[in-house]
Amino acid sequence: MGKYLRTIKGSSDVVRALCRVSPGHTSGADFASAGNDGIIRLWKLDGTQVGELLGHESFIYSLTSLPSGELISSGEDRTLRIWNGVECVQIITHPAISVWGVAACSENGDIVSGASDKKVRVFSRVKERQAAPEVIRVFEDSVKSSSIPKQQVGDVQKENLPGPGFLQQKSGTKEGQVVMIKEDDGSVGAYQWSQGAQSWMSVGTVVDAVGSSGKKTDYLGKDYDYVFDVDIEDGKPPLKLPYNLSQNPYEAATKFIQDNELPVTYLDQVANFITANTQGATLGQSSQDPATSDPLGTESRYRPGESAPSAPTPSLPSSRPKILPQTAYLSIRTANLRTIRKKIEELNEQLSREGDDNAALVDAQLLVLESMMVPLEQSLTGSAAARVDKKLIDGVRLVTEILSTWPVGRLLPALDLLRLLAAATPSLATYRSRDGKTFLDILVESKVFEDPDRPNNIMLAVRAFSNLFETSGGREFADEEFDKIHTLVEDSSDTSNRNLTIAVTTLYVNYAVLFTSPSHSSQQRAIARVKMVMEHLIHIIQSTVDSEAVYRGLVAVGTLLSRDKELQQAAKSGGNLQKTLDKAEQRVKEPRIKTVIGEISALLAP
Repeated sequence: MGKYLRTIKGSSDVVRALCRVSPGHTSGADFASAGNDGIIRLWKLDGTQVGELLGHESFIYSLTSLPSGELISSGEDRTLRIWNGVECVQIITHPAISVWGVAACSENGDIVSGASDKKVRVFSRVKERQAAPEVIRVFEDSVKSSSIPKQQVGDVQKENLPGPGFLQQKSGTKEGQVVMIKEDDGSVGAYQWSQGAQSWMSVGTVVDAVGSSGKKTDYLGKDYDYVFDVDIEDGKPPLKLPYNLSQNPYEAATKFIQDNELPVTYLDQVANFITANTQGATLGQSSQDPATSDPLGTESRYRPGESAPSAPTPSLPSSRPKILPQTAYLSIRTANLRTIRKKIEELNEQLSREGDDNAALVDAQLLVLESMMVPLEQSLTGSAAARVDKKLIDGVRLVTEILSTWPVGRLLPALDLLRLLAAATPSLATYRSRDGKTFLDILVESKVFEDPDRPNNIMLAVRAFSNLFETSGGREFADEEFDKIHTLVEDSSDTSNRNLTIAVTTLYVNYAVLFTSPSHSSQQRAIARVKMVMEHLIHIIQSTVDSEAVYRGLVAVGTLLSRDKELQQAAKSGGNLQKTLDKAEQRVKEPRIKTVIGEISALLAP
């Protein structure tokens, strides 16, 4: 058992991290401390402070030492920082809200970080141990596309900011220096100076955040990003609802209901309240108009850009409407068009350097890419309805050309554009190449669905299928091509990729809405298709543990069962469906899962 020696007082705030400092450190320190004040303090064992390291902009959560004697720190400003002596020599910004922990290999000096996006990353100075270039590019792009709440960077006067030319004209003065740039599209970009690369690195786009100051709030001895007041009953004090951005809104809502012994019917209202009041305070998503929001919640945890409720303490209704049948089509439309366009241009430059003239886009095609951005943005944000537009028609031709000529490993941003075009214009559904091929034919020939090692490519293609249901022309195409689409999806959906599974179940929700709509033709053909979809959905519900995928799969099943008594009788006589429902309820213990299963069971009841 250790023996108490002394108390060392330095910071007046919470101390979160301690680490041993390597012998021979320029400060002569024996150990370091850090915490909520964002300062790393260097100490002798007798309690004498011999130095401070300044640079972090928020809480510091973790400290460790490298074999080289350098210190590493990480914190809530999204960064991992490397310190040589008292100088910060490198900053690695993460595409996450916080970098919770950092560790170092004592043998080779590699660094490991753990962040709030639930990812562990390994960084190495040795080239042979570094990831493939395309993996590094994905990481860098995810940092660039991050959204930074305005509260984290202070008062930003957009009209006084320099333009992009500043980045070529001026060098930074120190590692980690951050400047705000007014981009050509009017947005505000944050750039960080890298001494090693001697260049400015994009670390995200500044957005308006609702409700969060970027500082923690104490509640019952714990720190939270938010502590909301929720009015349940007139004349009584509001209840406290603590929430951290790293939490699932449904998990936080469930705990709030259990702690306060509230009816489970409040679950969706509480979860939606959390989501609406944390818009803009999360990373990696773009604005989306509430009118185009997915009623079940998009694949992302939060949806930045939506307006928060006018009342900060809304009362909760005492009942909840039935879930089944689903009658509205779902779409997945969030995107950062600027990032997509930039990525296509970067990949095109690579093709040009490699001498692939048959695949590389020419200047006229790059102009088409630029021209389609405005009408596409207008359509996706709800300022314009899905429409036939010459610029979008040209954009469809461009994307199908890329799908036809580019290597499958470089198709990701083009597939993202395809997804957005499917929702923005019926022109994608009516497109025919010179030899009569549809975009679906071209997609099949691109071999996207034959490359299981790139599940994100398949996921974006399936999302494009889902977004077809946003237009009447798209719905007609999806109906006509059901057999081909179903085969592609069925053959590629046995995956552990969460986003792909959610995309597949979203697609089947839309088919369920289509097949059960009063205007749907060819009733006999629809019955056969319903049975095919039901079989695949049961398989997905049985095999996945992701609650969102299970929920969407159940909604699709319930909607299909609501179609007619014949299908309900067939489901009852088989017995497999009820067993699947029982196991799903045991495996995924969420109130919304229990609710929708209850509605399905009622449909199957005698």
